[in-house]
Amino acid sequence: MKDAPLVPDYVVRAARAEDQAAFAELRTLAGPGFTSLMIDDEALAARLKRSEQSFAARVSAPSDERYMLALEHAPTGAIVGTAALKATIGSDPPFFNFRQLRIAQASHAANRRFDMDVLILVNEFTGCSEVGSLFLREEHRAGGIGRALAQSRYLLIAADRARFNERVVSELRGVVSPEGRSPFWDALGRHFFRMEFREADRLSATTDNQFILDLMPKYPIYVDLLPEAARAVIGVTHPDGAGARRLLEWEGFRFDNVVDIFEGGPLVSVSRDAIRTVREAKRLVACADERAQGASVLAANAQVAEFRAARFAARVEAGALHAHPGALEALRVKDGEEVIVWSADGDG
Repeated sequence: MKDAPLVPDYVVRAARAEDQAAFAELRTLAGPGFTSLMIDDEALAARLKRSEQSFAARVSAPSDERYMLALEHAPTGAIVGTAALKATIGSDPPFFNFRQLRIAQASHAANRRFDMDVLILVNEFTGCSEVGSLFLREEHRAGGIGRALAQSRYLLIAADRARFNERVVSELRGVVSPEGRSPFWDALGRHFFRMEFREADRLSATTDNQFILDLMPKYPIYVDLLPEAARAVIGVTHPDGAGARRLLEWEGFRFDNVVDIFEGGPLVSVSRDAIRTVREAKRLVACADERAQGASVLAANAQVAEFRAARFAARVEAGALHAHPGALEALRVKDGEEVIVWSADGDG
């Protein structure tokens, strides 16, 4: 983690209804294949409202809560990025994927034995939690800001683990051209859905996904029957998502041959309590100190309803986080209150 200021330049906070215009702009910048943002204004408003309700709710077990985070540039107040968490997936709407399996083919008569890969439609991740929707404006991607935004999701989990399932998944965007063409979709899905990738992507983001159950093939798809262009992108991350995949893998997420049914992008998963940031985060007491110096830490308040997280320089000592008063103000934390802290050197 790179050097951080005493008072943070960026704050990750719970998204609010008044952020709608900023999120609409992020939607325009995200481009095709970023399904979670490909929704109209009415759906976006409903999603922000649902997020506010989720943050405010008292939760003893994960249900249909949805948490949207906004990355705010403190000097300007502009929303320059977003990330999100879903407490559970797969019930409404259903959550479908392809699992790639290898089967053995053998014939004694022909003296042949070989393996073949097949794609099978599954919904085996029903009930899992999901992290996703990680997006930053390009001009704000330097200096470790993306990593801080990504890790903030795990500090939210650490703040109240009971809100999330014991298994956490994340879908990464697959290979899609700037024009919205997907080699995987063109070779497979288009023949069953009779629509272009953009339309299927839109329906996936805005409907209950019944159309997938209605139209998707129920039988195994032999990968060797697909053209090389489609085979080459199965489980491959979009170039813009390569950094996000590295961050997920650093946290402990692993790819297990499960891919998106539209563009073939990878799904990765991990045990909630094995996520590195969740596992290493500690609860400390905030101590305001104008002379505080130290290493970069990522810290959050312990109040889910008013969740805020930021990266700044501070010192961890004897169960306390010694931080500049401006840093604590950014978290809306008072001297003596609890904070959740992760630091790269393991002291957090």
